[in-house]
Amino acid sequence: MMRVVEFYFDLSSTNSYFAAFMLPGICDREHARVNWMPTHSAALFRGTGFEVMAMTPLKARYLWRDHARYAELTGLRFKKPSRFPIKTASALRAVVAAGHAAQPDDGSSREQSQRRITQEIMRAYWERDEDICDREVLKSIVSSAGFDGATLLEIADSIATREKLAAITEKAVERGIFGVPTFFVGSEMFWGKDRLDFVDRLLKRPE
Repeated sequence: MMRVVEFYFDLSSTNSYFAAFMLPGICDREHARVNWMPTHSAALFRGTGFEVMAMTPLKARYLWRDHARYAELTGLRFKKPSRFPIKTASALRAVVAAGHAAQPDDGSSREQSQRRITQEIMRAYWERDEDICDREVLKSIVSSAGFDGATLLEIADSIATREKLAAITEKAVERGIFGVPTFFVGSEMFWGKDRLDFVDRLLKRPE
């Protein structure tokens, strides 16, 4: 059976941006599947008591420099957006909706659909500085990812999709997640893009 990495992420998370491109490459090499778990980090932090912006200017300056190093390492076209942080609820729901748009019970189709839309939204925000909380901008991004933008956003606005996003976030709190990106391989949890080496090593082990 193909192994699965559960990937909890938010589109406003710098480290999730890098992980959204680094993790699929690892999983492709190790014949594993990514379960994309869009997570509303603002709600997650409320549930854990974590203050996302609680850092000194010195630390923030260091982190942006470190992100630039990762951009050089990965070849990704990262740049600091003019709107940071940004509200992501609508965009996260679009990722959930993309999973619904896949063929029923087809995990591979769902994975590819959510991978495609997640990476496209990530590129729009973290590379092109687009306003992903603007509905018309988001519709254009969704369309460029190969979906019917208007239809998908209608699904994203539905009660069922809103409840699904809330359920994923609530499950994250229950599982002890306190930040994103977080990865699960079975019951083993890893936090941060700099822990992807451990994810890779675990996937290499025989089950």
